[in-house]
Formats: sequence, structure tokens, C-alpha cells
Amino acid sequence: MQFIDLKTQYALIENDVLKGIKQVLEHGQYIMGPEIAELEKQLALFVGVKHAIVNASGTDALLMALMALDIKPGDEVITTPFSFFATAEVISLCHATPVFVDIDPLTYNIDASKLEAAITPKTKAIMPVCLYGQCADFDEINGIAAKYGIPVIEDAAQSFGATYKGKTSGSLSTVGCTSFFPSKPLGGYGDSGACFTDDDELAQKLIEIRIHGQNARYCHSRIGINGRMDTIQAAVLLEKMKIFPDEVIMRQKVAKRYDKLLSSLVKTPKIHSHNTSVYAQYTIEVADRSHIQQALQSEGIPTAVHYPISMHQQKALSYLPYKAGDFPHSEKASNGVISLPMHPYLKEEEQIKVCKAIARALNKEEVLA
Repeated sequence: MQFIDLKTQYALIENDVLKGIKQVLEHGQYIMGPEIAELEKQLALFVGVKHAIVNASGTDALLMALMALDIKPGDEVITTPFSFFATAEVISLCHATPVFVDIDPLTYNIDASKLEAAITPKTKAIMPVCLYGQCADFDEINGIAAKYGIPVIEDAAQSFGATYKGKTSGSLSTVGCTSFFPSKPLGGYGDSGACFTDDDELAQKLIEIRIHGQNARYCHSRIGINGRMDTIQAAVLLEKMKIFPDEVIMRQKVAKRYDKLLSSLVKTPKIHSHNTSVYAQYTIEVADRSHIQQALQSEGIPTAVHYPISMHQQKALSYLPYKAGDFPHSEKASNGVISLPMHPYLKEEEQIKVCKAIARALNKEEVLA
């Protein structure tokens, strides 16, 4: 059983993907070729924004957004302690200070009700993460941010294709950032990412930052990075975008089957009625994770943990003034979450096998009898 099955997907689109790659090989514009502009056009239409700026990775997307918003040393950026390390890493790379706010234990996203208490005169941005495929509470987040004149960066690395109150993830704040890492709901065949915004000035800054701060060839108006997406990745993503809407529906059907089978056994994902999720992961929470993992592994079922260490407990961030116990919901999640096989092509019989293995591990086989 595959945790994420990219081979089945590739078999469906192999000819089109190879045709797109061959086209790049033939025109030879491996950097910023015509597929880049076409992909940006398609992404902007999909998300519903004026500008999509593709780049080399989801991490670069976040870093570029911070740089475009002129985050400086000594500034503070509020985010969640329960996310992939890149979220706090890019703040530190700008020599700014990550300020953590605990998560909502139901959704694992930042608890917006605790956000305002973390704002200080040094707060220059808020970076909510849309974890596991579901968007955070952007109405409340944006309302608080507007009150203080603070921009919001949507970390949509796991939620591209999800919606919040009818709006598409990536369009929910000052700037949205996503990742096209291969395992993401829309993934390339290597690293890549994108930024999204309706702000013309911000978009121009992002375009310049992406290519070493250039506003014309060899004219550098600002400090930037080498953040360009390879043209071959754009060609791959253009083909994968054609099947992406159908795959989102398929992911949601897989998640609903899991919900039905597991809701009486473990804590399953809570999706708010105003949200749709793309289920970048299907993550449950259990009391004895190592036991469950070992039981599933013994039956050939792969699992993963996203994420086993809260960021305020990471050695690289030990300079921050946090200690164990400061963010109890994040710490509890780090100790209990486990992600199950999840992809659009997961078969019902495979899901039943997973769920029966969990039931056996919990000594609750009668629940799924």
C-alpha cells in the first residue's frame, strides 16, 4: 500500500506530461520559458487573484512574501508552533522573531481568538498556516490584522484547492503562498511553489525578488533571491492542473470514507461547515501513537507524523523565550497525531484494511464488524 500514490496518477497523464517536457527540451528555455507565464495565468484564474508569481519552492514563496513586505531584523511575525519548520524558518532568515500562538485543538490551525493578545508594536505580519488541507479562520484573522494595520501571509502549502466561505485558498489575505512539492495535492516532479496577490505593487516586488531583485537586466532595485521555478516543473504542473479539480473531489470522497469508518474509534479531522478541505493529509489523533504505528506497520500499512515536535521545542529556535507547556494544544497534537495513507486513488478495500488494523490495535474490532 502506498502512503501517497504518484505512480497511478502518472500512468493516467503520462503521454501529456512527456509531451509537455519534450516541448521544453525542444525550445530549450529551461529557465523562465513560456510555460512559466502560462502556468501563472492558469493559477491566477484558479485561485481568483490578479497575480500568481511562481517560484522554486513553498519555502521560497514564504520568504519572498516576507521580503516583499519589508520584514526587517527586530520585527515580529505571529504564526503557529504546529507546522512544518519552514514557517518559522523563513521568519528567522529575515532576522525577525517568530511569535507563536497556540492552535485550535479541533482543526490544528492557529486559534484566532488568542491572536490579538500576541500583537505588540513590533508585530509586522501574521502568518496563519492552513494545516492538513483546511483553511484557518481568515475572517477573524483579517479583522484583527486590519484593526492594527498588519499584513497577513496565508501559508497555503497544504491547502491549495481548498475553500473558505466560497473563496479559494491563496486568495484569503494580503498574499498567499503555496508549495508544489510532489506529495502536495497539486505537486510537481520536484520543488516549486507560488505566491498569490491582488496587490499590483506587491506583485511587482515579488517578481523582482524572485530574480535577484532585478527590475531590468543587471539592474538590481532591491535584495532578492534566486527563486525561479524551472520551466520543466511548469510544464508538469500545467498537465496536472487539468486533472486537479477531479482529484480534489476524489480526495474528499476518500476522506468521507475514512470519517465513516473511523469516527467511532479515534479523533478524526474536524472540517468546519464553511470550509472545504483538500486533505493534504488525513490525520487522526490517538492516545498511544507508537502502538498504532507499529500495529499498522506490521500489516504493511505506511503512516507518517506531521509533526512530532512543536516548533517552540526545536533546538534551532531555542533562542526564543518559550518552554515546554507554553502551547499545550500544539504539544498534545505533536504527541498524538498520525497521518494515514491518503491520495485520490486510494481504494475502498485499502481503506477498510487500514481501519480494521486500527480497530484491532485498539481492541475495538467489533466496531467495524
